[in-house]
Amino acid sequence: MRFFRPRPRPGLETALDYRFSEAELLELALTHRSFANEKGLDQNNERLEFLGDSVLGMISVKWLFDGNPEVSEGELSKLNGHLVSEPVLADHARRLELGAEIRLGVGEDRSGGRHKPSILADTMEAVIGAVYLDGGLDSARRVVVPMLEMALVEDAGERLEDAKSRLQEMVQARGWELPSYRLVSEEGPDHRKSFVVECLVDGVAAGSGRGRSKKRAESRAAAEALVSLDKS
Repeated sequence: MRFFRPRPRPGLETALDYRFSEAELLELALTHRSFANEKGLDQNNERLEFLGDSVLGMISVKWLFDGNPEVSEGELSKLNGHLVSEPVLADHARRLELGAEIRLGVGEDRSGGRHKPSILADTMEAVIGAVYLDGGLDSARRVVVPMLEMALVEDAGERLEDAKSRLQEMVQARGWELPSYRLVSEEGPDHRKSFVVECLVDGVAAGSGRGRSKKRAESRAAAEALVSLDKS
């Protein structure tokens, strides 16, 4: 029995880098409860969302475990919690322009449902579940891992940006002079500059960092200084 008529979605499949053998699975993954209720359909994407959540968690945990042999269980758990969180899933859904593909009821659509993080994240999980059913675990892994890699890079960038603030708070708590940053060198042509910056804490060199911008080099120097101060 057919519950809906699938339509071609080559743009989304290209963005996912996965071609469905059963188009009905992708269509079901994009069918929100509000649309199914409005159209009298027997199915929506909630079961696929449930499956996708488990598949995503399994892939994320294995990927983190294999790629971070020296990281503790507690830190792995923290990283995994971030990688499978609603904000990360919603961000990836936006990159895929998934919102435009979701089948929503009129009321949900008018209330901005295509942009709601919860709906975007849930639909992303449903799509992962659909890929798993259509192509197996390897196919799901090929869809999920790029999302994990991008989220981890962005998380590392956010931590770097926060390093200078955390370092300042640390030295203030110890009653020291505020950190200062000294440009050590800059290399390369104008369009590919590389900067090396040294971080001074209480007048003493505590860390150094390299980056394509002075700001990023300073952040890395601050991060290295934090590690040094923690050890001392």
